[in-house]
Amino acid sequence: MKRAPGAFRMPAEYSSHLGTVMIWPERPGSWPYGAAEARKAFADVIRAVTRSEKAFVAVSQRGRASAETALADELAAGKAELWECETDDAWARDIGPTCVVGGGEVRGVDWKFNAWGGESNGLYASWAKDDAFAAFVCAKLGLPRTDARPFVCEGGSVHSDGEGTLLVTEECLLSPGRNPGLTKAEIEKKLRAFLGAEKVLWLPYGIYGDETDGHVDNVCAFTAPGEVVLAWTADPDSPDYDRLRADAEYLGSVTDAAGRGIKVRKLLLPREAVRITERDAAGFVYEPGEAVRVPGERLAASYVNFYVTNGGVIVPAFGDENDGAAAEVLAEAFPGREILPVAARAIIVGGGNVHCITQQIPEAI
Repeated sequence: MKRAPGAFRMPAEYSSHLGTVMIWPERPGSWPYGAAEARKAFADVIRAVTRSEKAFVAVSQRGRASAETALADELAAGKAELWECETDDAWARDIGPTCVVGGGEVRGVDWKFNAWGGESNGLYASWAKDDAFAAFVCAKLGLPRTDARPFVCEGGSVHSDGEGTLLVTEECLLSPGRNPGLTKAEIEKKLRAFLGAEKVLWLPYGIYGDETDGHVDNVCAFTAPGEVVLAWTADPDSPDYDRLRADAEYLGSVTDAAGRGIKVRKLLLPREAVRITERDAAGFVYEPGEAVRVPGERLAASYVNFYVTNGGVIVPAFGDENDGAAAEVLAEAFPGREILPVAARAIIVGGGNVHCITQQIPEAI
């Protein structure tokens, strides 16, 4: 098996970044009404990123003019850079490289991408452009690339404390559309090898209805070594109630790679479920084989889908009464970083959120 050299390890997201990779939204099956509202939200995220680090934004030739207009100030100041590249969609977290560092070098791990399930339960029928994106990013940044194929994985399915511990979910990594020929132990061995991990913590569940089969980055995330935030609800009628309690019970039973118990801060989910409206549903244009959204569909909205930059924490906001409480919890978890709420409903309509559309490129260690 090809692997990153033994000295390499996936750093924590809260370690120092060279910059952040994003993709300008366009796909009409993900972003309704010509992606107009999504582009405003993406631009807001990019502006939040560039408060403390550079944004590298991939854009198609068709979308370039709109990106240049929306990001004119950031481009002029050299805080953002456009890369012309065709992709199938805009989920940079999952299709960009997952970086590892060591010996003064950064390497990009290039997983096989199959649209979160391939022929079993993938979300669209063609994903070749997305699968080529990690190699494109490595080439643009001059990063050595580790080809992890044929192992299927996405950046949103792993979270690192930077000290040898990974968080994943069984619901996602053991789903039949990814690596059905591998056992849990074999999948863990791959993660340890490619990401330099010493211990993998397997949460049982992601967020209910998460169409990625329960990515960990929507339910639980490291905020420091030995510390996490976990999505939470006090509503016994919520479909997440039992799932999140099972995750909490698991976290209370394990230690990290350094032998520490896990401190858990709870991030309440939005009080009101975020759902597809009639207006949303009317604005999508689908290709054959693409997942279709229907009015009333519950979206997997979670404040855990935040993104940590060099100077801030970009937090999705839903216009919900729990928005403020989420910001307060994250301010406590990340002292010294600016908390940057961004109106994110136009992003969750596409299926993911702030963390899903960003991928950090770490500084060399």
